[in-house]
Amino acid sequence: MSVSPALVNWCDFGVVDAAGDAGARQPVESVLVAELGRVVATAGVPGYRILDPVGEEFVAATEWFRNLIACDRSQLTIRTYANSLLIYLRFLWSVGRPWLEAGERDTQEFVLWMRSADKFLGSKRPPESRPGINGVTGKTNLGPKYSAAAINGALTAGRGFYEFHRRGSGPVLVNPFPRLNPRLNAHHNPLEPYRTGPRDAYRQKAVRRVPRAIPDAKFEALFRSLHCNRDRALLAFYVTSGARASEILGLRGGDIDWGDSLITIRAKGGMVRQIPVGGHALIWLRVYLLERGPAAADEELWVTEREPRRPLGYDAFRAVLRRANDALGSNWTLHDLRHTFAIRALDAGMTPHHVQEILGHASLETLTLYSKPRIEDVLAAHRAILTPPASDATPAQALGYAQEDLEILWGRCDD
Repeated sequence: MSVSPALVNWCDFGVVDAAGDAGARQPVESVLVAELGRVVATAGVPGYRILDPVGEEFVAATEWFRNLIACDRSQLTIRTYANSLLIYLRFLWSVGRPWLEAGERDTQEFVLWMRSADKFLGSKRPPESRPGINGVTGKTNLGPKYSAAAINGALTAGRGFYEFHRRGSGPVLVNPFPRLNPRLNAHHNPLEPYRTGPRDAYRQKAVRRVPRAIPDAKFEALFRSLHCNRDRALLAFYVTSGARASEILGLRGGDIDWGDSLITIRAKGGMVRQIPVGGHALIWLRVYLLERGPAAADEELWVTEREPRRPLGYDAFRAVLRRANDALGSNWTLHDLRHTFAIRALDAGMTPHHVQEILGHASLETLTLYSKPRIEDVLAAHRAILTPPASDATPAQALGYAQEDLEILWGRCDD
């Protein structure tokens, strides 16, 4: 079976070795991966596309993205896969390997490169070189290297990309991202737990992050550091609803039920549902709408401050949070606000099933992460056992009895 002409869309941008042979392999330690190509947003389907090193559309990726949209994947999923796949394509372009000829050895070398390479930043600001734990939040500072989760994301995107084209071209194309046991749970009984097997080839051990709630005092500091009522209203919406970042940013004017303090969100998977929101969040929303003007039922609720007014995107509000972090020396994220709501709700006595319903988790087991003791509570308990009990500042009064009372009680003894 011949390969479709649309698949043959690659440019031989390679690094020639010392002998002048562009096809010869180089040691992965000496490979210099250039920041070739880029991901751009498009107006129509699929919403994003990858441009190759000469600025032309990488059609093979676009065809895969269109298939993902047809399979009801979200725009954010397309964007994530595009950025992850671009890292892999940059590696192939830099070593001169056509994507149709890539094999498992290329995947191995790609993973070895990602484990040691610095991240591509693009237009992003370089992360500050502050290793270890952030002193304000207690969270690990982001470093210049790719995390295990980023490597696994690139592997997932690469496998999906090749699997899509392998199904269309037959045995002529080999997926260079192997799976050790693809049918481990092929006949899973829903009444039994999933069986676990070995990790797929080249997948990294990703540390499961423990949810971090923002303590009340530090949340107040974060709230005060914001400079406009729109941002204050957004922060209040996040921390009192537990909704995801895209769900809050996607609100429209008609999604607010002022009387019952409910908002209508468009959740993952296309589900539309209502969840409660705090009363003071609606107060801040009132203040914000008095400044920007009322929002029509089908109009985006959150817009930019400057003209022309455009819908506020995820990157724009993340930049707002980044500026607040710079002022406070912290590294809070939007997802920390979701964790803060969940932990506050459970601590206040809300049942796990109710919290699960608000957060939109498919499984109740996901909430077990929030039951892990927080470091703030651990520190308070530790200090309590080391601090001696406070002594009463008022000295105890010595008990005394009047002599006449004793004589009445015991009688007078005359010697």
